[in-house]
Amino acid sequence: MPRCRVTRRVHFNAAHRLHNPARPDAWNAATFGVCNNPNFHGHNSDLDISVEGEVNPDSGYVLDLNTLKQVTEDRVLQHLDHKNLNLDVAWFAHLNPTSENLAIVIWRELRAAVPGELALSVRLWETPRNYVEYAGA
Repeated sequence: MPRCRVTRRVHFNAAHRLHNPARPDAWNAATFGVCNNPNFHGHNSDLDISVEGEVNPDSGYVLDLNTLKQVTEDRVLQHLDHKNLNLDVAWFAHLNPTSENLAIVIWRELRAAVPGELALSVRLWETPRNYVEYAGA
C-alpha cells in the first residue's frame, strides 16, 4: 500500500513565563531573557500535526482530517488557546512551558487519540522564524 503524510495546521494564542524556581533570579534572567518577564508574554502559535501511514483503499485517506481536527480541538486547543500556560494549564504546574516542553506535551496528548499504526509528529511554530518538532522519543 502507498504511504502518505497528511498535516493539519491549527492556531492558538497563549501567554507564558519561562522560569526555573529552583534557580536564582539572576540565572533565570540570564537564561531566559525577556521570556522571564514576571508579568508573562504571549505568542500567536501555529501547530502542524502530521500523521503518516498507509492510504486506506476504501476511503483514500490516511486519516480523515476532520477527525484530526476534532481530536486536536478536544485534546489540545481547548486547554491552550487564550490561556496562561503557567497559571491555567495543569500540564505546566511543574514543567517549564518552553516550546520544547509544549511540543512534547501536545504530542503525548495527541498520541493517546491517534491510531497507533500511524506515525505522529508535531511542529510548533512559536514565531514565524522559530519552530520545534517532536515525533516521540
